[in-house]
Amino acid sequence: MGSPCEVLCEAQSADDAEELTRRVAGEAWRVEDKLSRYLSGNIIDRINSAGGQAIEVDTETAQLLDFAETLFSLSDGAFDITSGVLRRAWTFDGSDNVPSQNEIRDILHLVGWRKATWAAPVLELPVGMEIDLGGIGKEYAVDKVVRELQASTDIPCLVNFGGDLAVTGDPGMRKAWTVGIESASLDGADKLIGLRHGALATSGDARRFLEKDGIRYGHVIDPRTGWPVSDAAGSITVAADTCTQAGMLATLAMLKGTGAETFLDGQTEQFWCRRA
Repeated sequence: MGSPCEVLCEAQSADDAEELTRRVAGEAWRVEDKLSRYLSGNIIDRINSAGGQAIEVDTETAQLLDFAETLFSLSDGAFDITSGVLRRAWTFDGSDNVPSQNEIRDILHLVGWRKATWAAPVLELPVGMEIDLGGIGKEYAVDKVVRELQASTDIPCLVNFGGDLAVTGDPGMRKAWTVGIESASLDGADKLIGLRHGALATSGDARRFLEKDGIRYGHVIDPRTGWPVSDAAGSITVAADTCTQAGMLATLAMLKGTGAETFLDGQTEQFWCRRA
């Protein structure tokens, strides 16, 4: 998942806690092994190395591609799973290494979901194009784990993959699970939230950014321009029934730039937005 992952549980014994941890880890590794673009031999690698050939995918991958296509449409192309190739120009490591417009232009021709041919279960990408499900994979993994726990145990649990999290239900030993929204300075929490059900997801630039000539470039890139979204919020956290839903809304809001709050005000979910 490219981040710390944990499960908090109200187990009565170390054996129960270890068993729950094994279940969570097993499903997390399954999703990682299947969907990571960093690993060879999985379905994502087969798609990305197909050289323009059509690839038939399994049902789970097809459902995720359908979801990605829906997000592409809802965002008018701002959410695009083919935009991962822009990492060749952008490395958000806190430095001042901002790429040139020419560097970005040389890559942009490989970006654009509309160039793909998708008719489930077959996907065909033009030569050189790739997909990256990182924008939805972690939240999907959280939801998969939570559903598995809900079906197999009554022990209250909180599953947290890199700050995207969900709970199996009300805790028994406290009024609510206490979750902190990380501050911009990374030295504490801006806000504490009591979570009894559902999920939280956060999108922000506290850890992944560049800064040059007084301008801060967050890691959320508009694939239509190849540049980070201008005037994006520093952090957006959304509460929803599922982590996938919360993550979708947080990401779509980040892509709105100055219009993030207006977009979220039009939804029914609770949110927290930090500017600067």
